Amino acid sequence: MSVDHNAIEKTDAVLHEGEDSVFYVRDGALYIEGVRASDLAKKYGTPLYVYSNRMIRERFAEIRRDFLDRYSRNDGLGDDRAGAYAAYAAKAFLTPVMCRIVAEEGFLLDVVSGGEFFTAIQAGFPADRIKYHGNNKTIQELEEAIGAGVGRIVIDGLDELFIIEEIAERAGRIQPVLFRITPEVSAGAHDHITTGRRDSKFGVPMDEDVLYPLVGRAVESPHIHFLGLHFHVGSQLFDPAPYIEATGKALGVIDEINRRFAYSVPELCIGGGFGIRYTRAEERQPYAAFTGPVVALVNSYCEERGLIPPDIGIEPGRSIVGDAGVTLYTVGSIKQIPDGPKYVSIDGGMSDNIRPALYGAVYEAMLADKAAAKAADKETVTICGKLCESGDRIIDGASLAKAERGDILCVFSTGAYGYSMASNYNKIPKAAACLVDGEEARLIVRRQTYEEMIAPEI
Repeated sequence: MSVDHNAIEKTDAVLHEGEDSVFYVRDGALYIEGVRASDLAKKYGTPLYVYSNRMIRERFAEIRRDFLDRYSRNDGLGDDRAGAYAAYAAKAFLTPVMCRIVAEEGFLLDVVSGGEFFTAIQAGFPADRIKYHGNNKTIQELEEAIGAGVGRIVIDGLDELFIIEEIAERAGRIQPVLFRITPEVSAGAHDHITTGRRDSKFGVPMDEDVLYPLVGRAVESPHIHFLGLHFHVGSQLFDPAPYIEATGKALGVIDEINRRFAYSVPELCIGGGFGIRYTRAEERQPYAAFTGPVVALVNSYCEERGLIPPDIGIEPGRSIVGDAGVTLYTVGSIKQIPDGPKYVSIDGGMSDNIRPALYGAVYEAMLADKAAAKAADKETVTICGKLCESGDRIIDGASLAKAERGDILCVFSTGAYGYSMASNYNKIPKAAACLVDGEEARLIVRRQTYEEMIAPEI
């Protein structure tokens, strides 16, 4: 759908507003692509996760244009030495519809549990294009994945290789694997989302007496195809420096593997963690800002040492869906504390967005039908949820038009880890989700009923 930009009202209220933005203000109201936000709330109820199909597809297109196409060697994967590949990190947001979008865009899918793997298979996603992560995969999960023909397993546990060997032998398969290494790099993120330090629960330590015996076993095993190395340094990052530092360390390991085992490592995956814009204080970097320096380092390092450059993989999740999604709520109780904060309560909270309580995530918001309010007409409030926890606050110090009961509130950049981390705390049913495509919207997650919520309980 083509938006008439002459009809768009200029306002500082919309976080991602721009000439071609999918979020804009018209007639004083917030629109998402071609649909009025408050109409979505009226049709599907609140809380409601809303995703822009256009914005999701644009992120996939950016990766394809600036990474896959730029560094590809041919159309193959694995042994065909594609040059570059990308796998969508399912943990950010996964439903059958999202699986189909990933498949249509031609990307791999990165899962971390039996439930994510089951969702993908049920949605018809090809098992051989699935990459399986996790620091404690159960034997049942590994059996199901290998039996289905999973494309890659990223080994994280020290005994995992031997379990995979045994299962692959029984299944009559040669299982492709990568080792997740711990590069001992500290990225500038919250402790809860920093994953590359030596003391992390993730990855195989790079200690000589730990890593290389496992790699040697993988190289020699008749039931294993050793594809290479993987690392992940953290999440919500804007600086490529940690990726470059970790890549340098991984290349040292690749060089040593070549020296010890005369084995040319086919792949190096640098993970994901590319930051998005949650507030105006943050500025999203293009994927090329991260991948360009990494590929340049890999190529120069390998050329100097006479090595065959490995394919480079990335695993974006949040950066694809995070700012392509918003959450709509209905305003309820409004409470002014004398000489204290003003609370604007919504009909959701930490049950549909745990990130502020979990690690202090910061968001911006607006009232969907008061989107053209001027700064002088706004007030500073605390947006809080309805759950029985003092920490159930979505935004402290939000600048908001004067709120009234029944207003629709929009919180921006909630497309990642909202639905994925949702809970039934306080017996609150999980929220619905819809996908907007031009002037059309369709439900992709039905609102959970009370009956469905308690169905598993005996």
